[in-house]
Amino acid sequence: MDHHSPTPRRRTRLTAAGALVLAAALSACSASTGDEQDTGEEGTTTLTVATFNEFGYEGLFEEYEAANPGIQIKHKKSGTAPDHQDNLYTKLAAGSGLSDIEAVEVDWLAALVEQSDQFVDLSDPELEGRWLDWKVEAATTDDGKLIGYGTDIGPEAICYRADLFEKAGLPTDRDEVATLFPTWDEYFDVGRDFVAEVPDTAWFDSTGGIAQAMVNQVEYSFEDADNNVIAAENPEVKEIFETVNEQAAAGLSTKTPQWSEDWAKAFQNDGFATMPCPGWMLGVIEGNASGVDGWDVANVFPGGGGNWGGSYLTVPTQSAHPEEAKALAAWLTAPEQQLKAFESKGTFPSQVEALDDPALTGATEEFFNDAPVGQILADRAEAVELAPHKGPKWGDIHTAWQQAIQRVDQGQESIDEAWQSFLADLDRIS
Repeated sequence: MDHHSPTPRRRTRLTAAGALVLAAALSACSASTGDEQDTGEEGTTTLTVATFNEFGYEGLFEEYEAANPGIQIKHKKSGTAPDHQDNLYTKLAAGSGLSDIEAVEVDWLAALVEQSDQFVDLSDPELEGRWLDWKVEAATTDDGKLIGYGTDIGPEAICYRADLFEKAGLPTDRDEVATLFPTWDEYFDVGRDFVAEVPDTAWFDSTGGIAQAMVNQVEYSFEDADNNVIAAENPEVKEIFETVNEQAAAGLSTKTPQWSEDWAKAFQNDGFATMPCPGWMLGVIEGNASGVDGWDVANVFPGGGGNWGGSYLTVPTQSAHPEEAKALAAWLTAPEQQLKAFESKGTFPSQVEALDDPALTGATEEFFNDAPVGQILADRAEAVELAPHKGPKWGDIHTAWQQAIQRVDQGQESIDEAWQSFLADLDRIS
């Protein structure tokens, strides 16, 4: 989601996309003005917008207010996605307190689609065709109600430390690196060669992160098309679980959970050489690896295309100003604004018109050896062939799955024991 300058600078955008706990069950509540609705100066309408991490909206809010003198915007930004999610679910259940616009991460979306009566229908014939089809489908109910306008998506490339590749005798040029691992088997094979040469450095940043990348390439992983839980008997889920844990046991992983303090420190102490990087991760890397030279981006992702993360803007029925909120959400998710957000924070747009805009395709990133990140991520977006189905229990199941992987990393359970623990968790979730 960012815009015009050829070398956009990105600040840290920490997100726990995917490893999130679905909080209390949502109960359908009547509309309310909510205890956080604000009144502005006389003659103005104050709209509250709740986001998390970095959406790149700060400058856009000022622009919208200047063009709409009767509107004032109050931004409520949570530092982490789980904090925002907890607040969202708590106030949905209470029936009051939500902002006029609430950002929603894709992994929570299916559970909220099931509670579509708590959200304003954002359908608008004039906006049809604005977004990638699969982005819209995920936010659309069976009867055609649209509960969210798409913000960013997370097409994945591989970020790598060229200096550590050189130390291991591997190619360092990004085009050559892109030929090394078109498949996961090849990615792990190269990783074994790497750790044999550089034994003090892991190949990838996190066992759970690789598991996340792999499961996002499975169309039906934890639930089938009818939202029946299939994780226990799905061979692809078990194979990924065993594979990532076996690679970690072979020394390829830091064995630290993503977003943990130890994980952040690993960026500074040559802790690992590669990691999956959707667009929003570039800012995270630059923030955590400040002062570290050697980072680059390869136009490749093992197994083909992959998407990690992405969000939506919703308008809860609690809003006292639903029409004004809908208009603001539509404006924020227009291609022009999404390109500006991309320039600001590196969030990659989901709008069709933005994907071939020179402001996007011409973007480079100085920290990553001037890599043409705009074109690379556009290519990676084009490689995404499917949007994994994430039903209402996907988030709970994924959290339990990631926790089982962490128990293996921490030596608390063997791979088999952790799988059995996961199956027990599945029974409770189901």
